Amino acid sequence: MNPDKRLDLIKEVGEEIVTEEDLKKLLREKKHPIAYDGFEPSGKIHIAQGLMRAINVNRMTNAGCHFKMLVADWHGWANNKMGGDLEKIKTVGKYLIEVWKVAGMDLDNVEFVWVSDYVKDDEYWKKVMQVARNTTVKRILRCGQIMGRKEGEVQQSSQIMYPCMQTADIFYLDADICQLGMDQRKVNVLAREVGPKLGYWKPVIVSHHMLMGLTPPKFHLLPTQSGEDRTIELKMSKSIPDSSIFMTDPEQEVKRKIAKAYCPPKVTRENPILEYMKYIIFEKYEKIMIERDKKFGGDLEIRSYMELEKLFAEGRIHPMDLKDATVRYINELLGPVRKHFDKNKKAKELMEFVKKQQVTR
Repeated sequence: MNPDKRLDLIKEVGEEIVTEEDLKKLLREKKHPIAYDGFEPSGKIHIAQGLMRAINVNRMTNAGCHFKMLVADWHGWANNKMGGDLEKIKTVGKYLIEVWKVAGMDLDNVEFVWVSDYVKDDEYWKKVMQVARNTTVKRILRCGQIMGRKEGEVQQSSQIMYPCMQTADIFYLDADICQLGMDQRKVNVLAREVGPKLGYWKPVIVSHHMLMGLTPPKFHLLPTQSGEDRTIELKMSKSIPDSSIFMTDPEQEVKRKIAKAYCPPKVTRENPILEYMKYIIFEKYEKIMIERDKKFGGDLEIRSYMELEKLFAEGRIHPMDLKDATVRYINELLGPVRKHFDKNKKAKELMEFVKKQQVTR
């Protein structure tokens, strides 16, 4: 595949790329660049981290990337996940890997890496110290979003170490591309700034879209330089179970959550059901069927997301019909995951363990 086609594939992943010129240069120079993403083992895994993550990883590997999935157990420990119990965090990490194995991810080109395996290496901690020595406390506190925390919520000293560790991860893993969510942007920009100072490189940032939660969006008004206000919608959260579909949710639970989900008629912006269609379902299916009674127009075959959005905006598809279709396709995609966790003894034990754990912020 030529560099232009590889670039096009990666652009399908990136809601934002910093910078496209750097990415073009990288793809010309490297046939198999290293991309990475990292996950705190902090509880059940939702479909953005499972199905959507697999879709994006496959695009990256199809573009020639070797993908490193970082199980950030020590980061979860620093962020007080699972009550600060490292052994519990590690067990949840094993659960994450079991999910990814059956989520449709191209495992031939994916490497699972545990932070707990390389924290034994002095070279890693040397990199952490290099980052810390070249960064202000104020700048580190501004990176609190990467831990799911606001600046004022960063209180423990270990949480101050977290952004230094995540920046060091990039260089320790030899990552050319940081392929994480938009919520991780600040620390990736920090890596681009400090990398050359430390004798490393500027990693390319390919930030993917953050899937909306199913509950009605909440908006926060923030001042901008122009003096106007802008709004930021609240994304899905593990601490709000009904905001997410989890990868091991039973069929009826998927149906219940989507039935009560926010989906106002004709509204196409900030509509989580349409987001599921756009970022997951139409990525897996070339066409979908909206099943309806004949008195409401009968079944409707739709061949693209844009067609679906247009019909919904015109009021030609009712929210409940859209939700019913979403339930049907999401349950179909989760079928192999449920089967694995039902039939595989090890996987089932891990799932039962995770279910019993309290989600902590």
